[in-house]
Amino acid sequence: MPQSCIFCQYNGATHLHSDDTRHEYKRDYFHCAECNVIFVPPDQRLSPQQEFQRYELHENSPVDPEYRAFLSRLFEPVNSRLKPASRGLDFGSGPGPTLSVMFEEAGHDMALYDVFYANRPKVFRDQYDFITTSETAEHLFHPLEEFERLWNCLKPGGILGIMTQLYPDNNTFKDWHYKNDDTHVVFYSHKSFRWLGKRWEAEPEFIGNDVILFLKPL
Repeated sequence: MPQSCIFCQYNGATHLHSDDTRHEYKRDYFHCAECNVIFVPPDQRLSPQQEFQRYELHENSPVDPEYRAFLSRLFEPVNSRLKPASRGLDFGSGPGPTLSVMFEEAGHDMALYDVFYANRPKVFRDQYDFITTSETAEHLFHPLEEFERLWNCLKPGGILGIMTQLYPDNNTFKDWHYKNDDTHVVFYSHKSFRWLGKRWEAEPEFIGNDVILFLKPL
């Protein structure tokens, strides 16, 4: 039975794949022909308690050179476009904030938000020169709502930097490793972010296969 897309709300997303070998329970994946997002239906998501338990297993740290090198794929293209002493927000900062530390080391001022580790809704009352969200977009239960909230907090001329792996194509999705994380519930393609860019009148810039930049129009 078709589902309503959790990203663009198109009421006709169709079943793409089922997986009962890589998870504790069966997961279904639905594909939206409108925005090209693939998502797990809401009734098959982990509970907040289960999500938190998974995140507590992460060992990310600002002193880990490999983790910093990983984040540099987002940090470097954003930082290279910033004016000195810019004001930024890192959305989904996680248990060991590191990207924010890298921006602070570069001379910028940072605010943090994470639903589990830095739940400070007041940060959304401010305006920012840049916003980053690294390895967070794939966890969002209401992705369009969250992206809109970030976009509304971004100053005209500001930069939104997203890092999430873009899925290859529908035919190879079933073998794609990125879907095997139980906390990953929504997967995007180039078309998905172009759909979002059309909504915002802002053309996305793709860097590699996991970094997407949006420049907010003046």
